[in-house]
Amino acid sequence: MSDIILGIESSCDDTSAAVIRDGWLLSNVIASQDVHKAYGGVVPELASRAHELNIVPVVSEALSRAGVAPGDITAVAFTRGPGLLGSLLVGTSFAKALGLSLGVPIVMVNHLQGHLLADFIRQEGVPVREPAFPYLCLLVSGGNSQIVRVDSPLSYTILGQTIDDAVGEAFDKCSKMMGLGYPGGPVIDRLAAKGDPLRFKFAKPHIPGLDYSFSGVKTSLLYFVRDQLALDPDFMEKNKEDICASFQKTLIDILLDKLIKAARQTGIKDITIGGGVSANSGLRSRIEAEGRKRGWRTFLPEFKFTTDNAAMIAIAGYYHYLAGERAPLDTAPVSRMSDF
Repeated sequence: MSDIILGIESSCDDTSAAVIRDGWLLSNVIASQDVHKAYGGVVPELASRAHELNIVPVVSEALSRAGVAPGDITAVAFTRGPGLLGSLLVGTSFAKALGLSLGVPIVMVNHLQGHLLADFIRQEGVPVREPAFPYLCLLVSGGNSQIVRVDSPLSYTILGQTIDDAVGEAFDKCSKMMGLGYPGGPVIDRLAAKGDPLRFKFAKPHIPGLDYSFSGVKTSLLYFVRDQLALDPDFMEKNKEDICASFQKTLIDILLDKLIKAARQTGIKDITIGGGVSANSGLRSRIEAEGRKRGWRTFLPEFKFTTDNAAMIAIAGYYHYLAGERAPLDTAPVSRMSDF
């Protein structure tokens, strides 16, 4: 008998539902929230209200596209955290209610674990290509920057992580500083493609081990822009492509320096990336270039699996379900989770 997992993701501002049968993706529906662009970032209260409006139609559409009736569901997987508490509460509460009404178990998933396992989402018509255990994952997003050794679908070790800001936050702050809008990552990436990455230099931190730091890079950009604008009020407009290209290169250099070090220390050759920043074209091309140079097997998630989505929650939930894990009905969402 097939195991059909309904995944629900509501950690931030995307409401998503997906259906997986025995590891194969049947549907993945995402409803995004454009309201936050006017505020330059996600407004938690607005996000939770939008989730309340979106959750029922999104789940209904996911089941319809998958050709699955509610009674066919084996288990409901949901994001417990980390994320915005109000947003998580909507998804968690819906999963509990649906599981209880259908008489099926619920399975809680760490949102970050979903990103780590995105390469294991199988799709009809797409060749199966999966990393071998153990592998390294560079997990980069608006809230996290980590190097994780993945020993099995349910066993992980964080080798290094940011001690202050995440790299995705650095992209967003750069965009806001330059008046380019939100979210900043795609805007910076697009402008960087037209600029000279060697034109300007920004400070790089010297952090021991495999940990990251991005606060100093942001400060370096802030002072640079301030000083240049004092000399020429049009400096930003004249040089925004080169600024973006140089800033992006600096961030990618920082990420890759530690990833190369981790690969060397562990001897692991299968390298993956995950999280929203894994959609960055500069990072993707650098990872592939380093892979060719160093004999890595590199795995880049499809763009639709880089942002928050329920397909990754469903595949992680599938492995938890197979391991016999079940979440009690009194499970509460948490904004921070230290363990996968």
